[in-house]
Amino acid sequence: MITYDFLQHYWWFIIALLGGLLVFLLFVQGGNALIFIAGKDESERQLIVNSTGRKWELTFTTLVTFGGAFFASFPLFYSTSFGGAYWVWILILVTFVFQAVSYEFQSKAGNILGKNTFRAFLTLNGCLAPLLIGTAVGTFFTGSDFTVNKSAVGDIASPVISRWGNAWHGLEAVANPFNVEFGVMVLSLAVSLGALYLINNIDNPKLATQLRRCLGVSFGLFLVLLLIVCYHLITMGGFAVDATGAVTIEQGKYFKNLLEMPAVLALLLVGAVLLVAGVAATLLRKDFKRGIWFAAPGTTLAVMALFMVVGYNNTAYYPSTADLASSLTLANSSSSEFTLRTMAVVSLIIPFVVAYIAYFWRQMDKKSLTTDELTHGEKY
Repeated sequence: MITYDFLQHYWWFIIALLGGLLVFLLFVQGGNALIFIAGKDESERQLIVNSTGRKWELTFTTLVTFGGAFFASFPLFYSTSFGGAYWVWILILVTFVFQAVSYEFQSKAGNILGKNTFRAFLTLNGCLAPLLIGTAVGTFFTGSDFTVNKSAVGDIASPVISRWGNAWHGLEAVANPFNVEFGVMVLSLAVSLGALYLINNIDNPKLATQLRRCLGVSFGLFLVLLLIVCYHLITMGGFAVDATGAVTIEQGKYFKNLLEMPAVLALLLVGAVLLVAGVAATLLRKDFKRGIWFAAPGTTLAVMALFMVVGYNNTAYYPSTADLASSLTLANSSSSEFTLRTMAVVSLIIPFVVAYIAYFWRQMDKKSLTTDELTHGEKY
């Protein structure tokens, strides 16, 4: 029998899947961050922009879908985070607007700003978007300054359920070193994925060599930050939920979650192995170009595992540092059983949508991008 509790856990799984796909698709941002670093001349920079320009809509669409799924399944999180920490989400959306405008107008006639101005906007999006998204996800582990009062919905004068505790509205997250470490880790991962994708998608030996150098630096930074973040996750206090729904701080809660959920631990390890294998093979073999096909599922699985660690096993996935009782859990922040059950039926089409995207992705990338296509093909 499908219970309300099962539906809540099922929809957190969907959230975890979308989060994993989003982090993987940040390879577009990671690739754009390399425009001026790996691209040493105009043709190389144009190749990078054309390559990422074929896929940027997927990243933005997944971000919107991720937010929409959160709104539909866990509306209290949506109203609390998107309505309270709005400066972070506004900055993320602004950087994506820069990206869309840059792809659209950099090669248009009458561009008085020049291509490099719009490419600078692409680079800004490539750096800021992963950094801000990673920092925001870091607050799932450290908590945010908000309070929740569901009874306030009946207050005609001020029917506001969630209130933010300070005037920074999300920007205060950068004051916590863990959040910043998490954000820089996601940024360095995005750059690594971007390098892997460009190596696979572009047929240019000189550019591939430069991309491999960038990959070595970015992935080295990622590994250092990963070790730091893992150390904090193992030793830091987590937000445990007891049978009555009360939230308390429990030392080593996230590490305990991994040990008590072996399937999630296996998911994390498999993802890590695939990611490392894809990068290592690309760096060690100069003729190997398919590292992204290992790193893509590896990244998705590892990020899914992190979402499960922070949401499953009686854990508050969005803790409140102002009032522990206001912390959000799967049980107290989800939509009604009817809504979750109805949406669960709709979600059955997801595998077909993913298969459709994968098929046409493969068709688009069947042939590597070359310099000749810059002369005869469409430019971004």
